[in-house]
Amino acid sequence: MEEIKTQTGSPASRHKKNLIFVLLLSGTYMIAEVIGGVITQSLALMADAAHMLTDVVGLLLALIAIKIGERKADTSKTFGYYRTEILAAVINAVVLLGISLYVLYEAYQRFQNPPAVQSKTMLIVAGIGLVVNIIGMMILRKDSEGSLNMKGAYFEVLSDMLTSIGVMIAGVIMLTTGWYYADPIISAAIGLLIFPRTWRLLKEAVNVLLEGTPRDVDIHQLRKSLEEVQGVKDVHDLHVWSLTSSVNAMSAHIVKDQGTVQNQLLKTLTEAVTQNFKISHTTFQIEEEGYEEQEVHL
Repeated sequence: MEEIKTQTGSPASRHKKNLIFVLLLSGTYMIAEVIGGVITQSLALMADAAHMLTDVVGLLLALIAIKIGERKADTSKTFGYYRTEILAAVINAVVLLGISLYVLYEAYQRFQNPPAVQSKTMLIVAGIGLVVNIIGMMILRKDSEGSLNMKGAYFEVLSDMLTSIGVMIAGVIMLTTGWYYADPIISAAIGLLIFPRTWRLLKEAVNVLLEGTPRDVDIHQLRKSLEEVQGVKDVHDLHVWSLTSSVNAMSAHIVKDQGTVQNQLLKTLTEAVTQNFKISHTTFQIEEEGYEEQEVHL
């Protein structure tokens, strides 16, 4: 068995300073928003702070992904420390689902007897948040064009900007009409906005931990592509999994035709996979026809 490994550095590494700056900016505002929510008794601000938490953690995970990508594997962790990001994502998702349910519960309670909210202060705090998010978007927008990791961070900030606008709308309604039901209504909307995105994050993280087939790899098309390589007689025991987000690996047993040069076949197989599919780590076991091994996988 011969292994060929293609490993590239993270394209997001050169944008690390910008990411750290936006992370600190968002984290500082999140703390300020929690304080503002307590002072103004605005559940909408607290819910937005919870939503901001998803963005801060998302930015942090993006930064972790960069740091992990720069760290070399060792003898105790031959694949490196990629799964640290996935474990953090699972913990993050579980906590955020709890926060989302709590926000929805509090919104229900406030529908029964909505308290008076300091709408003017709430509006000011939300306005500051809008400015913070616009600055973050301006910083990350260009960086997002060259990296999926940075694009995810950019969309985190973009979604929170939209949430800040929602809180400001609630603030304007309460300030001009005194209709305090706007606060729990916007809060419930924010809670519902957190829930599906967090649930998707949890599903994707669990799929990685279970070594499921990555969503961005069509395993049937991959098998077909391997079978079409000249010199390949059969493909079996095919596996595709993710080490972490956007870092996919595969292994396969290849039965070659007699007379096929093994090294050339390995080169062609590797190029077929790495150039046409989102896979960076390949392992092929080359077999002669007649070699038999119990097969329990695809």
